Amino acid sequence: MKKLILMLLVVAIMSHVGCTEKEPTVNIPVVVESAFKAKFPNATKAKWEMENKTKFEVNFNLSNEEVSANFDSAGTWLETETEIEASALPAAAQATINADFANFKINEASKIERVKSGTCYEAEIEKGEETFDVLLTTDGKVLSKTKVEEKEEDKED
Repeated sequence: MKKLILMLLVVAIMSHVGCTEKEPTVNIPVVVESAFKAKFPNATKAKWEMENKTKFEVNFNLSNEEVSANFDSAGTWLETETEIEASALPAAAQATINADFANFKINEASKIERVKSGTCYEAEIEKGEETFDVLLTTDGKVLSKTKVEEKEEDKED
């Protein structure tokens, strides 16, 4: 009986350990974290990740908005992306989507501010099985159109 209880206890512990995966810890340089706090002093719920070996991304809340920002390893701010309602896209950007991507539905939209190129907007648009990320200027010029590949978890459903 003791062996059975011990085995059940071991199985319970092992299954608990397997289900409580932790996100990998990202070591943020002090200069990067300081730059973030200086640029976004009212940010809450910051979660950091590595974009690549020299670029850090932080996802956070700011005034009840979901925001992400990128900094390089020297603490230089590179870009900020703020989720917005599709209706908040500039009228020229909406007109371009309606004209150039007829019958596509806007799933998500965001405002992107970049240190090098200023403000632009991104819209994830979908029609049937096709999904694209379209990057537009404030005056509606298409900067890029990228096909969004189906995510692995979506394929399994």
